[in-house]
Amino acid sequence: MRQIKSFSILGTLFLVAGAVAAQTPPPKAPVKEVVETYFGQKVVDPYRWMEETKRPEMVGWMKAQNDYTRAVLEKIPARAALSQRIKALDNAGTSVTAVQWVEGRYFYFKTEPGSDNRKLYVREGLEGTERLLLDPEKLSTKEKHYSIDYFIPSLDGRYVAAGVSVGGSENSVLEIIESATGKELSDRIDRAQFGSAAWRKDGKSFFYNRLARLTPQSAPTDRYLKSKVFLHTLGSDPNKDPAVFGFELSKSVSMTPEDIPFIAYSPASPWVLGIIAHGVQNERTLYAARIDSVGGAATPWRKVADVDDAVTNLDLRGNTAYLVTHKDAPRFQVSTIDLAHPEKKAVVIVPASDVVVTSVGVAKDALYVQDLDGGLGRLRRVPFGGGAAEILALPFEGAISAMTTDPRRDGAILQMTSWTKPPLWYTYDPKTGKAVDTKLAPPSPVDFSGVDSAEVKAKSADGTMVPLSIVYKKDIVLDGSHPIWLEGYGAYGITIDPAFSPTRLAWLERGGVFAVAHVRGGGEYGEDWHRGGMLLTKQHTIDDFLACAQYLIEKKYTSPAHLAGEGTSAGGVTIGGAITQRPDLFGAALIRVGDSDALRSELMESGPANIPEFGTVKTEEGFKALSAMDAYQHVKDATAYPAVLLTTGANDPRVAPWQAGKMTARLQAATSSGKPILLRVDYDAGHGLGSTKTQRDEELADEESFLFWQLGVPEFQPK
Repeated sequence: MRQIKSFSILGTLFLVAGAVAAQTPPPKAPVKEVVETYFGQKVVDPYRWMEETKRPEMVGWMKAQNDYTRAVLEKIPARAALSQRIKALDNAGTSVTAVQWVEGRYFYFKTEPGSDNRKLYVREGLEGTERLLLDPEKLSTKEKHYSIDYFIPSLDGRYVAAGVSVGGSENSVLEIIESATGKELSDRIDRAQFGSAAWRKDGKSFFYNRLARLTPQSAPTDRYLKSKVFLHTLGSDPNKDPAVFGFELSKSVSMTPEDIPFIAYSPASPWVLGIIAHGVQNERTLYAARIDSVGGAATPWRKVADVDDAVTNLDLRGNTAYLVTHKDAPRFQVSTIDLAHPEKKAVVIVPASDVVVTSVGVAKDALYVQDLDGGLGRLRRVPFGGGAAEILALPFEGAISAMTTDPRRDGAILQMTSWTKPPLWYTYDPKTGKAVDTKLAPPSPVDFSGVDSAEVKAKSADGTMVPLSIVYKKDIVLDGSHPIWLEGYGAYGITIDPAFSPTRLAWLERGGVFAVAHVRGGGEYGEDWHRGGMLLTKQHTIDDFLACAQYLIEKKYTSPAHLAGEGTSAGGVTIGGAITQRPDLFGAALIRVGDSDALRSELMESGPANIPEFGTVKTEEGFKALSAMDAYQHVKDATAYPAVLLTTGANDPRVAPWQAGKMTARLQAATSSGKPILLRVDYDAGHGLGSTKTQRDEELADEESFLFWQLGVPEFQPK
């Protein structure tokens, strides 16, 4: 009976999808083939012209596609009710993020019910009255909105530097706010996307990264090249700030144009570290200099660590640098180096073990080490001067979604959450040995008592066991009928940790199941897991995702007709590979601001920075890797592809909008299933990081109603 019912719903679904699409077909994209030869292999690109996103033909096509998508989505029954439910859930509680303590003051982002964007607040101690410092909604208009990208308080807490950008562009303008009054100073520094203001002890100056000034003749790939670290003093002209660290600035520092420089400073050390990020590569190159010697090209920088030392995280105290490294330790360890004597060998103080070391923080009393243990967060305290590491008791089993320390304060501040527990901020006190709720964030009123989660493993194509998280209602019946939203990422060594989302209840309470495939390319099991899904091993990422999809089918959580896969950003490679290799396995898919055309990705603004992770077509090995992971190039004509909703933001600095455009055009031309291929464009958004609550809620309503429609949920079927 269940099979007959599923077949009936699926058949109706195909008819409905075809009928809706037949009403007003989406505009066809003209084919203008470009043929290139890479290392003896010809590659045909039918929609290369779309990469010129400002040409009228492309602008018109994108707008027509988005108009069509809006018309289709708005006709889905129950979408309006779903949208209202999502908004109600999102406005039910208060969100507090990015908590920082500085000399008795707590700084944090806060989003309250009814507020459309996060605002910057400060309070004197936990019992003090909070004060609003910066409200981006006051800057926003009907046509465009502003968002706060980051903030960094001065070491005395008197000022705070904040990056503000328009339309989700992340193109931050750095401004300074007086924390006692909320007064904005006259200082304005543009091209401060990375910012990373490292305040000096005087409280009136800081180091910061600034992108190079572009000209009308600059190529898109020039945006992140040749940036430098400058020293700014409050009240001075930013355009006259002296450069202190960067490309071709010092003969003692070796950098390429693609490298991105930063400076790290701690009030607990007389040293600063010049940090060179090699694009998205996690391993950094480190130079050291005494803070009082930093003053331009003559700064006596000394190299203390290079890429081969595999340093990914660090902190400072006195002459000691604490380094998280995976050199000879795939799950990472903590080493120290003496900055006054860099010729001395590094000393391991936290050896590698079964857990993955993710970060360290220097507090007044000890070094705090954050770990990942089978998807769960752990915290260790390591006394200065030697002594065994102590595993600390945490409030509950879950993820540590943030940890901060200050060398002038005992203990650590951490945010904890899980799939079913809302995020709360705790402060760990070494005197009591307990982590206590700060009350900075109230518990979410959204009731997840009827929701449960499971951590299982699926066997991939090569026999590797892949972690899979499943979130569902407790009364679930495993009969293969449930709509599944399966998310996968798998890049940069990033992990998808357990996280509470109030709006997810809108999916779960309608019978949906949410799942996360912790595929290779991520960092769930350390650097080996990361390298197992990058460059020429990227197929493992896709195989792992497909294995998790098959697990959900075999265990009767769902069936192919009710299964949807999703990949965001670099996860576009994952979901794109999944639906082009196994289109029969999915009823629908979401490609969210996704990288679909890997062979052309290095020509995006962010392209050069991503070469370490994905490769370059300038080498034969890189071409082979990119060609294999390019979903756009693997779309085949006359193939029954699942329904696909692709999304993009017009101001996206990370994945160019033409990626979604080209993949949409290719799928629309190739699919034989009759299922819709839709492109959603937000013209006041970027990659999603600066989107407002309303934007996120509307996008989620579109995505969930699209999936419910295509996965056969009755109330979402057009009549």
